[in-house]
Amino acid sequence: MRNYDLSTFSRSSVGFEPFFSLLSGAHNRLESEGNFPPYDIIRKDETNYVIRLAVAGFAPRDINITTQQNLLTVAGRKEPEQGHHYLHEGITSNDFERQFSLADKGEVTNANYENGILEIELHKEIPEAAKPRKISIKGGGAHKLLS
Repeated sequence: MRNYDLSTFSRSSVGFEPFFSLLSGAHNRLESEGNFPPYDIIRKDETNYVIRLAVAGFAPRDINITTQQNLLTVAGRKEPEQGHHYLHEGITSNDFERQFSLADKGEVTNANYENGILEIELHKEIPEAAKPRKISIKGGGAHKLLS
């Protein structure tokens, strides 16, 4: 697991305290949750993201995806298979719950499952007031030097 020291950034940044708290909380939550299921977060463009989880052994009916406020929860619960006598059971069927904090105005737009990979598509709506805009400069007359 990679460890990142964000203290140098947090000391020289103003107004980013919630961001650093969020990262720290995510790191602590990851340590307590374990590493299953493994996941990727992919940025498609400025407003669209994909969370991809490897959930081999789970069917779509075994997985619940819920959002509440700014929290996305993916939980898997699989009914034990009856009538099997395993000599080795390497494919996990343990229940899991993975949580992701969503940005303000972030929403789940779609979820797809194929070949043991669950993809959850996210869209973040950026309000007009938060988008960059060009400010025009008025005036521009040449200054005359006194001689």
